[in-house]
This record gives sequence, structure tokens and C-alpha cells, in this order.
Amino acid sequence: MSNPRNNGNIVGRLANDPKVFENKDGSKKVLFTLFVDRNYTNAQNQRDSDAVPVEAFVRAQAQGLGPYANIHRGDLVTIGYTLRMDRYSKNGEPVFDLKVISEDISFLEPRSVTQARLHERVQSAEAQNYTLQVQAQAQGPAPVDAAAPAVVHASAVGEKLPFG
Repeated sequence: MSNPRNNGNIVGRLANDPKVFENKDGSKKVLFTLFVDRNYTNAQNQRDSDAVPVEAFVRAQAQGLGPYANIHRGDLVTIGYTLRMDRYSKNGEPVFDLKVISEDISFLEPRSVTQARLHERVQSAEAQNYTLQVQAQAQGPAPVDAAAPAVVHASAVGEKLPFG
């Protein structure tokens, strides 16, 4: 963080698991959203929060995703960030896109707490999958169509995949 006027810290909880995109040069781009509480309460004495989209970059020389491999939905973290303004044209109109770029990340909860939360999510997903399997078996075998694929997708059952 070389510019002392263009950085700060954000404390919040992850809205979802991070999304990872691999670049042509082998580096990776990590996208995630933090829910950040405002520092005042509304008329009902409730504290609102904002969803802040964050980007992080992992160099090609780094193994895996570095610290970003260990963050999951619900984790409380603090992000050291810089701001970047992307300028480009879209349909002939100039677009100015302000981005929050993560420079570093710190975990504010013990690993045991984050692992317990992750284990709870896995247990819930397994229970949901088991319920779907029981429902599918109770409906009986579906008629076989030679032209149809042999795989039944969750969308065919009308449910979302738990890790989608």
C-alpha cells in the first residue's frame, strides 16, 4: 500500500463463498462480497449493512489461493484495501467503475469457529440431498427415454443445488 491516501480497512462477513477465475498468465482473480455494518442505527434502532464487492489477485507464483482459500460464507474478516477506478467505453459511452481491491486479509474468528460453521453447512447440504433422494425414490422410477440424458439434474426436481 504505497499511497497512504488510497487505502483503508473493511470489517465484515462474507456473503458467499469466493469465486475464483484463472487468468491466462496463471494468476487468479478472487471475487467475494462482504456485508459491512453501518456505524449508525435507523429509526427502529437497527443497524443496516451494505454489501461491498471486493476483488483480490493472487500471483501466478503463489501456490493455490493463499489466504483466500480459507474464507467461506459467514466468516468475519477484515480486508486491507486500495481503491481503483476502471475506465472504459461501453456502447460508445464512458464507464467509470470504482473497485475495492483487497491487499491483505485477516481472520477475526478462531479457526474452530469457522470450521464448525463449514461443517454445519456440509451437514445441512447432505441432509437436503438425502431428502431429495428419498423423495425421488418414493416417486418411483421415471420412464426411460432413449433420447433423454441419463443424469437427473436438481433443476428437474425443482430444487437448487446446495453448493451452487
